[in-house]
Amino acid sequence: MKFAEFEEKAAVVWEEIPEAYRSGVDALVVRREPHAHPTLPDIYTLGECLTESYPSDWGGPDTTRSVLVLYYGSFRALSRLDDAFDWDYELWETITHELRHHLESLAAEDALEDVDYAMDENFKRFEGEPFDPFFFRSGERVAPGVFQAEEDVFIEIEYDPGDPPRAGVEFRWRGQRYTVAPPDELGDVTFLQVTEGLAPGDGGPSLCVVLTARRGFLASLRRWLRPVETTVIDVDVAAARLPRG
Repeated sequence: MKFAEFEEKAAVVWEEIPEAYRSGVDALVVRREPHAHPTLPDIYTLGECLTESYPSDWGGPDTTRSVLVLYYGSFRALSRLDDAFDWDYELWETITHELRHHLESLAAEDALEDVDYAMDENFKRFEGEPFDPFFFRSGERVAPGVFQAEEDVFIEIEYDPGDPPRAGVEFRWRGQRYTVAPPDELGDVTFLQVTEGLAPGDGGPSLCVVLTARRGFLASLRRWLRPVETTVIDVDVAAARLPRG
């Protein structure tokens, strides 16, 4: 996809989002350059929400202003790495994800953007305590559906609740393709903690594949504004390396 077409499609997606949810966002900016991760190969940041708050006794769009930034070069780099890369889907997902960060800032949910929050919730998860099932999204978004909280990396894969994955779930990790077997029963959020099967000698971060039931942006927003019970399943899995191709 050429830059001009990308910029035009981004504007269309932005206009499709109800104006009430865009309040406080001064601009959607498209940059040509890629935004590569400093240490993880083949990992690119597709977008960012740059937010500034101004002193006031009342928090809202008049005191919290944001600019959403898209990196066209990152989209192009990932499309060259993955023949199945869906430009339209990733564009919508990136814009709405970064917009959620702005809405969280309006609600003064600072913890949701704090990596420490994700680490604390992950600790609760391992300890068997109640935790926020979407905590991983509070980490640094280092690629489409990939979040990092220090030594923990989470690859989120959405699925259609009407057609849940029954066979292996494929993902990419450090330039290689892998698959993991999901459990027979899936929750709204299913954590597949990869405990073995990655490339030998990979002493990198802990890896968890997270399956989440796909919901539209407005439905997800309603769940965020009015939390409902979320079913969570957490299992250890072994990854199997797939041939290149």
